[in-house]
Amino acid sequence: MRDVLDATPYDALLLLSFGGPEGPDDVVPFLENVTRGRGIPKERLKEVGQHYFLFGGVSPINDQNRALLDALRKDFAEHGLDLPVYWGNRNWGPYLTDTLREMVADGRRRVLVLATSAYASYSGCRQYREDLAGALATLEGEGLELPRIDKLRHYFNHPGFLEPMIEGLLKSLAELPEDVRAGAYLAFTTHSIPNASADTSGPVEDHGDGGAYVKQHLDVARLVADAVRERTGIDHPWQLVYQSRSGAPHIPWLEPDICDHLEELHGAGVPAVVMAPIGFVSDHMEVLYDLDTEATAKAEELGLPVRRSATVGADPRFAAAIRELVLERAATESGRDVTPCALGALGPSHNLCPVGCCPARAPKPAAAGTDSPYA
Repeated sequence: MRDVLDATPYDALLLLSFGGPEGPDDVVPFLENVTRGRGIPKERLKEVGQHYFLFGGVSPINDQNRALLDALRKDFAEHGLDLPVYWGNRNWGPYLTDTLREMVADGRRRVLVLATSAYASYSGCRQYREDLAGALATLEGEGLELPRIDKLRHYFNHPGFLEPMIEGLLKSLAELPEDVRAGAYLAFTTHSIPNASADTSGPVEDHGDGGAYVKQHLDVARLVADAVRERTGIDHPWQLVYQSRSGAPHIPWLEPDICDHLEELHGAGVPAVVMAPIGFVSDHMEVLYDLDTEATAKAEELGLPVRRSATVGADPRFAAAIRELVLERAATESGRDVTPCALGALGPSHNLCPVGCCPARAPKPAAAGTDSPYA
């Protein structure tokens, strides 16, 4: 008989993501949600929305989350884990607050959250926790019984997250013309964030030059590059670079930008490049536009052969990793011995975000941390 896996004390998993428009009429309202409180005029949002309009006003992220939901439910069922999986977004339907309200109505009282962001940063972790706190405050105001919310630890160095990226990079290398393949450069990309945000990412002890955000990405890049070398026998040079900058020009953000990096590599005589978006869970709009459209156009202009490797998406190994992380956290919460699974130099991340972790400029309540008002 198949073992029945026990996720006690949890009675539900919530997939929490960014959200995205699903048609042209959704684009500006979606961007208004994303930028609320910043006073950005609607005309400016229409300009920003051109990236979405190039793809029919549809972001792929919602369909990718649906695929991940299916993969998680399939994996859980096949392995005897009886844990319902819900889905809520921060900026578009299904909205987080509506999903939590549904979960309360279904009797869910102990909820574990999977955020579609693998690394530590304000926008990649604490902002999700702030939105969770805001949703709980809304439900509290409605007189509903609040569930306890915990968040899965950062999974950037879990083998089930790394292996699909390694395999994807190897596939992209194999797609390059044979005469340039051995000399190909690996450009590991992630979302640029303000230097000040990077420097204060992670627990206080990790604060400094680039903080946990840069350290974690560099650790992943090394792990992937080392695996490629072991499997091909070729030591490809690599660098961590950035994309999707969106801030004011006078504010320092993490550099170099991928397009500038491609120009530099071409000038140095590099014969080919594989862009590996290790900072992203799925092929959402920023990957499709900033890499597949903008950076690829730059490479074509330079005459530089380039490929872009796949993100993890709904890969079954990632779904299995989430199952392992759920069971790991459940064991910890139940007082059972467990050995967290993590590769690389940094080890497993914390289960509970400490005070001072990824702080916001204007402090707001955040759930699922030591400073949570909803213990």
